[in-house]
Amino acid sequence: MSDAENSTSQVTSDADASAPVRKRPKPGERRVQILQALATMLEQPGAERITTAALAARLEVSEAALYRHFASKAQMFEGLIEFIEQSVFSLINQITEREADGAAQAARITGMLLQFAEKNPGMTRVMVGDALVYENERLQQRMNQFFDKIESTFRQSLRVQAESRGSATPTADAQVRASALTAFIVGRLQRFARSGFKRMPSEHLDASLGLLL
Repeated sequence: MSDAENSTSQVTSDADASAPVRKRPKPGERRVQILQALATMLEQPGAERITTAALAARLEVSEAALYRHFASKAQMFEGLIEFIEQSVFSLINQITEREADGAAQAARITGMLLQFAEKNPGMTRVMVGDALVYENERLQQRMNQFFDKIESTFRQSLRVQAESRGSATPTADAQVRASALTAFIVGRLQRFARSGFKRMPSEHLDASLGLLL
């Protein structure tokens, strides 16, 4: 082989060595990337309905690639809802295990939910249903069930508080306070989402909880 051929061979070899190698995502990794991209797109204030074409373009993959991991866009939103449920209810369990006082439980759960929303603005749009408009109806029903479960947790905590204070109607008292507290949380999340994430959910939180609890 001539010196010229050797030189050409070396350049080709060097070019191959320096070319970026696109690694194939590990099993489950692409699924997580899709959900992260969807959540990030939802964080854009005033974002329109997100299409699978826009999501695929953001990830620089084909729409067909998305459907290898999710059967439908509704299933992608369900993935986000599962993340919300698992994160929130895991933290609620920790709070109820560590805090014996019912009112303190309710206050800490409220603070945790509002802080979760602040840290995950895209998820907030899912929680209040703004991102679910025109999507499968079962998605909104699942978020409704999420808040029903939150309210049920508040009822349980606040009933203990009412009993300890000698209330003649602890169940009724707890039901009213739990309903008001849940409505307060939903209202704060809606205001956060619809203000373009400018009005923080935890604004004047201690004073508000003082009135509610």
